[in-house]
Amino acid sequence: MVIGLDCAAPQLVFDRWLPELPAIRALTERGAFGVLRSCDPPITVPAWSVMTSSRSPGALGFYGFRNRKDHSYDQLVFADSRSVRVPRVWDLLSTRGRDVIVLGVPQTYPPSRVNGSMVSCFLTPDTRTSRYTYPPELKDEIEQLVGHYMVDVEDFRTEDKDRLLAQIEEMTEKRFRLAEHLLSTHPWDLFFMVEMGTDRIHHGFWRFTDPGHRLFEPGNPYEHAMLDYYKRLDAKIASLLRFADDDTAVLVVSDHGAKKMDGGICVNEWLRQEGYLVLKEEPDGPTRLTPDLIDWSRTRAWGEGGYYCRLFLNVEGREPEGVIPAADYESVRTEIKEKLEALGDDQGRPIGTVAHRPEELYSDPQGIAPDLLVYFGDLFWRSVGQVGTGTVHVFENDTGPDDANHAHEGLYILAAAGVTPGPGEEREIRDVAPTLLELLGEPVPTDMEGHSIVAVTA
Repeated sequence: MVIGLDCAAPQLVFDRWLPELPAIRALTERGAFGVLRSCDPPITVPAWSVMTSSRSPGALGFYGFRNRKDHSYDQLVFADSRSVRVPRVWDLLSTRGRDVIVLGVPQTYPPSRVNGSMVSCFLTPDTRTSRYTYPPELKDEIEQLVGHYMVDVEDFRTEDKDRLLAQIEEMTEKRFRLAEHLLSTHPWDLFFMVEMGTDRIHHGFWRFTDPGHRLFEPGNPYEHAMLDYYKRLDAKIASLLRFADDDTAVLVVSDHGAKKMDGGICVNEWLRQEGYLVLKEEPDGPTRLTPDLIDWSRTRAWGEGGYYCRLFLNVEGREPEGVIPAADYESVRTEIKEKLEALGDDQGRPIGTVAHRPEELYSDPQGIAPDLLVYFGDLFWRSVGQVGTGTVHVFENDTGPDDANHAHEGLYILAAAGVTPGPGEEREIRDVAPTLLELLGEPVPTDMEGHSIVAVTA
């Protein structure tokens, strides 16, 4: 039984709130637990597919929700289930005749055929009109059970916090009600669910909870909103564990963690200031960067906004209007990397930015990898893609209110026969799939990149 909590952070669950989460605390008392280090980049897509296939983003060939289809400027594709071209753990088990239930795992839309049941994820456009289950008739069963099924909340970057809280609660309630229904009515050797409410509540309420956040105000009306949500979530987990007998291994896991967001770096404004990016005309105000705004004949680099920055170079013979000679590619890339890593905060103080070359992170990057993957300020700063901001440093998120960024440190709790209880060593997200196969007595494919947690905790 795998209970995935998107974005669940060990510093909250283990360090601050564990005494108030009895179901999770009981699992830590009878199992191994610790930090599960996410992939690079530590974001929902690709992280859950990395976890369930035991392949790096480089091997999978996608580096975020949106990826370049080719080296043109405007061909971006969303990484849905069709982008995952290697088997995930439920695919392997299905081919071996094992029963699976897959519920809400990111990158399962459109749903695929499994030996069992699949309810797809937050990438589903609309559960009213989209086919989001396998088998298809499972959709009718869900609607009879919970009515309108929610794969996500609407517009989680909002100032309407009361509405957001209510939607998160409704989504989580329906997901766990469905989980219990599937567990009680469908056969399973592997049950694997993911709850997105943990991610949404972090992005919506972090500043109200974290005394270290620059906007934190003691005694604010939402100071306990995150903890209260986790308490209700813990009670739902307790109900789910009724379906796990003494022979059932239980794994609670997150794909990445979270941390406060100190601000945003307008990477394209910085590139303009440094002469790497040239626009056809000056924007009237903050504007999303689109290819038609760029003077490609004079542009050497551009970047994408998000939790981290994907930075691309405009290379002669590779991009349609490339200007960087291939012989100068590495020198230009190194120059930009060093300048970005030296960039400080709005007061010039060092923030610890790291710009990774993809070949340093992945043995054989597939697809169109960024030329640099940039983590501003160790991910305490977000990448803002807008131009026309008039500044490099901003303190409002360009896509709506959001006070948390992602962290590499996710979490795991593994309660299973033969596993030594207590704090365990830091593990890596690719270790999850081999662990599940080993627990089920199935062979682990040699091309999986991770290693079973059981082998070192038993």
